[in-house]
Amino acid sequence: MRRVLRAGIVLLLLIFAAGIVVYFYPVQLAEQGVRLHLWRSGVESKYIDAGGYRMHYFEASPKGAEGTPLLLVHGLGARGEDWAAMIPPLAAAGFHVYAPDLLGYGRSARPDVSYSISMEETAVVQFMQAVHLKRADVGGWSMGGWIVLKLALDHPALVNRLVVYDSAGIYFPATFGPELFTPTDTAGVRRLLAMLTPHPQPMPDFMARAALRKLKKNAWVIRRSMAAMTDGRDLLDFRLDNMQPPTLIVWGAQDELIPLSVGETMHRDIPHSVLNVMEGCGHLAPATCSKPVVRGTVDFLRAEPPMQGGEKIFPDES
Repeated sequence: MRRVLRAGIVLLLLIFAAGIVVYFYPVQLAEQGVRLHLWRSGVESKYIDAGGYRMHYFEASPKGAEGTPLLLVHGLGARGEDWAAMIPPLAAAGFHVYAPDLLGYGRSARPDVSYSISMEETAVVQFMQAVHLKRADVGGWSMGGWIVLKLALDHPALVNRLVVYDSAGIYFPATFGPELFTPTDTAGVRRLLAMLTPHPQPMPDFMARAALRKLKKNAWVIRRSMAAMTDGRDLLDFRLDNMQPPTLIVWGAQDELIPLSVGETMHRDIPHSVLNVMEGCGHLAPATCSKPVVRGTVDFLRAEPPMQGGEKIFPDES
């Protein structure tokens, strides 16, 4: 009887401790869950010195094969884990995937630098050199799309084919200010979430507070990135017609952050580009609508000869 009682007490204490952890550290638990998913899918977590800075990245390749090199660059305030829904299926489709944390983000170094698009582009070039990628298919999401668009224009020899997802990079009249990305209260966290997805799930207060704490830790990097982006120096409006690599533009039809009209303008400006529109998806299409996004990405990257122009609507699969 005493053993049963002791076991019951220990179980209650464990449940109580787990509840405390979930309450105070829900974001960290979610991150660990994503990393576990990637690890179980055969995705490796690695570090490398690139340009004098330590950069973290994920790497995955097809079983028993080297695979076609594919570099994925995340967006503002994000990290390599944000590609978690796409990395395993892309590797299974025959790609050798690299997904670095940009400087200032994730588990990479946070030096005292500008965090401009040009600076992050240089970091990507140095990362490619460090992992011995002479040429690769390249994808970028949001701010990462801006970085890889500039990379393809400045260093076309490094890019085989280009894919951008809900990408920044050209001027558009924004309906938000830079403060959207560095909220100071839980209401601001919910506003940011509402801009990112057309179907935000209700967020309990304890989760909103945890997300706020997480965002505040990297706020200074985000502010520098936003200041550099909004000064206009790296805008690509008058350069896209010089794009050489075959380009796929993927967009969530309900993107409230960077509207579909921006993607349509890029499609008009980039010669022979292909536009895939994901119905029912917002700015987080590569995460929330990963199946059609992966399908369209693989079809484009595998097409021989390369796809030339056209638009395709992918129906809502939710």
